[in-house]
Order: sequence, then structure tokens, then C-alpha cells
Amino acid sequence: MATTTTRIFSFVLMMMSFTVLMGCCSSAKTYKVGDSEGWKTKADTYHDWLEDKEFHVSDSLVFEYDPNVNNVAQVSGALEYQYCDSSSQKAVYNTGHDVVTLKEPGYHYFITSNHVQCEYGQRLDVLVVHDPSRLIPPPPPRKILPFGNIYKVGDSNEWRVPEVADFYYKWSEGKQFHVGDSLLFYYDYEVDDVLEISGDLEFKACDPTSPISLHNQGQDLIRLTNPGIHYFISSKAVKCEAGLKLRVVVQPLPEVVPEKMNLSPLDHLIKWLQNFRPQPHH
Repeated sequence: MATTTTRIFSFVLMMMSFTVLMGCCSSAKTYKVGDSEGWKTKADTYHDWLEDKEFHVSDSLVFEYDPNVNNVAQVSGALEYQYCDSSSQKAVYNTGHDVVTLKEPGYHYFITSNHVQCEYGQRLDVLVVHDPSRLIPPPPPRKILPFGNIYKVGDSNEWRVPEVADFYYKWSEGKQFHVGDSLLFYYDYEVDDVLEISGDLEFKACDPTSPISLHNQGQDLIRLTNPGIHYFISSKAVKCEAGLKLRVVVQPLPEVVPEKMNLSPLDHLIKWLQNFRPQPHH
């Protein structure tokens, strides 16, 4: 009898835990962009639609539109959003009914690739906050990267305003960076820092307003974990405009081609003799 009671109690406890877990995970909300109007040109650039909403990690946006004349481009930074520049897009959606899950806190920028329509207001910037009361699914396991090369940025010049504005461009030009390599920034932390930024427009304009990360220890080792173009600038516009900025192109991991085995003369003989092995009769 005691065993039966224990089993019933364990089952009830398990079901209660499952109910709590499902209730926690199902709290994510789905928002249809523009409500009944959908995704189209709006004179107020969706300010009114955003006014009473708070977005959290794991919420979703639904974009509905005519795919024959429109799409949704997610761009990397505030300048791309401001100038309707879809050249460095993070993702493009074009089904006419796109569900975009907001997986990270911070600003997310969406525009149409139609430049004219974007200029007339078809763009959306969403601030996503992290709600600690929600259960966020754990991220997928990270790929284990090999230990690559470590490059001291600027070599003996280190990270400081160069005498020639294109110094860091020339420094990186002759190098091949791969995923797993690292950049070592040496500088005086009392007067300098390193910002990693997301887009080419921010890099050209020396715009520090939407950085991916900030480093200010004076001896920063930054590992290159993703292929593509990575941008680094000083947060001080005067120094950045004088050349204290770095653009590196990171190549994916090279494919490992298995080496051919070098057979000895005896191994070659054994392998050749195996060709004459009698076949079984059926």
C-alpha cells in the first residue's frame, strides 16, 4: 500500500512540475507587425505600433505582406537602419508570412529592401529585453575550435593612433585570419579602448553607438569565432577618424584532408597478393 501511495504521489508531483514548466515556457508572445495593416509603408515608421509593447527574448514577430513586391531584411546596426542600407543584412525573409523569433536581448533592426518604401517608413526597430522569470531554452553546444594563431595588433606600434591613417588596413591586408585565431590588443587603458562593431557603415563613420562588445583592459585577447568581416574601432571619434580602426576578414576553418598512408614495399606486395585471393564458390 505504501509503495502504491508513493508512486501516486511521485506521478502527481511530476505532472505538477510539467504543468509549471509548460506554463513558464509558453509565456512567449507573438506580435503581428502592423496588426491588421501588416508590413507596409507607414508614415510614422511604426512608432505608434511599438508604443505600448515590451518585447522579451523568445517573443516572435510575424511579418505579413505581398512577397511579389516586398520582403523583410534584418540589418546589423542603427546606421544601416537609418539610411535604409540592406547591403550588409543579417537575414532576408521573403515568404509573405515570416515568423522571426527574437533570440537575443538588444536592438533588432528590420527594413524592406525596397529603398523607396523604406525611406517612406517601412522599417522597424525593436528593443528586446531579457525577462529572468521566463525559461529560456539553453543554447546549442558550441563548436570546439582549435587553438589558432595569435596576432598582436599593430605589432610594435600596438593599438594607438598611427602616423599614417591606413596603417591598420595595411597591417591586416597581408594576413590570413581563420576561425580560431585571436587578436591581441595592447594599449593604455586610461586613454584608449576597443569597440567591436557590427557593420561597414558604423566602421566608415566611426560610430560607437551600437557596439557588439567593449574591451578596456589594456591587454585584450579577442578570439575570432565566426567567419566573415569583423570591425574594431576606438570609441573616441577623433582617434578613430585618424586611423585607430581595424577591419579583418576571417576565413572559415580549412578542411582537413586525410593524409595518404605511405606503404612500405612489403605492404605494397601484400596488398597486390590480396588481389589473387581465391573467391568462395557458391
